[in-house]
This record gives sequence, structure tokens and C-alpha cells, in this order.
Amino acid sequence: MRQTTMLSAHAVERKWYLVDAKGKTLGRLATVVASVLKGKHNPFYTPHVDSGDYVIIINAGEIVLTGNKWNDKLYYRHSGYPGGLKTRTAKEMQEKFPEKMVELAVKGMLPKTKLGRAMYRKLYVYNKDIHPHKAQKPIVLEVK
Repeated sequence: MRQTTMLSAHAVERKWYLVDAKGKTLGRLATVVASVLKGKHNPFYTPHVDSGDYVIIINAGEIVLTGNKWNDKLYYRHSGYPGGLKTRTAKEMQEKFPEKMVELAVKGMLPKTKLGRAMYRKLYVYNKDIHPHKAQKPIVLEVK
């Protein structure tokens, strides 16, 4: 009888991946990145262990949305006070905070637990194609 291999937290070997978001659709990019952050691409995926890898996303400002989402998609935030709900369209988010737009898309696809927050901390998003992680020698991850 074969045994299932369960990965422990200290046995995880993490890799660094580089994703170029130029011309990529936001949702399709976010699903691939969330899967890598969770570790689902590894043969020893263990749901209760953070077995994911680090992901660097460059050119976040050149992401693509399909249809009329640039005007229809809304991002909400609330100050905590009555009447404190603020909204921004996707077009405004891309102009002011292009990194935040990609971060929110990926964060929404991660678990809403301590483990999900640990996975989210391994995501690095940059607006331009310059990043300070060259020493980690990231592997280029192709997103279709």
C-alpha cells in the first residue's frame, strides 16, 4: 500500500517566478498567479501548508480588461464612518494605482485565512519592467 506524501512547512523549497502582465487579461493572469502562490503547480501540494512560490509581476499598468469593464467595474473602499463609501472605476484605478488593481485581483483568489495572508505576502507587483529581485534569478512564467 502506497502512502501519500505530506509536505511539512520546513521542507518547502521555494522558487521565484517572473510574470510579464503586458497585454494579459487581468482575470486570467490572476488565476495563474494565485495557483502558483498556493503551490498547486507542485507535485507535493499540501492544502494546510504554504507550499507556494514567490511571484513577481511587472508591467502591471499595461493590463487588459475585456468588454466595457474599464467603465463598469467598480472598486470600493470604506472609511468606517457613516456615508464613507468611496468608489473608483477600473480606469481610475489603472491611472492612479495600477499595482493595486492586480494585487486585489490575486488577493481575491487566495484563501481568506492566515495561510492566505502568508501566501499574499509572497506577491510582488511593479508598474514598470524594473524590479529589485534580480539576485533571486526568477524563472519566467508564461501566462496565456
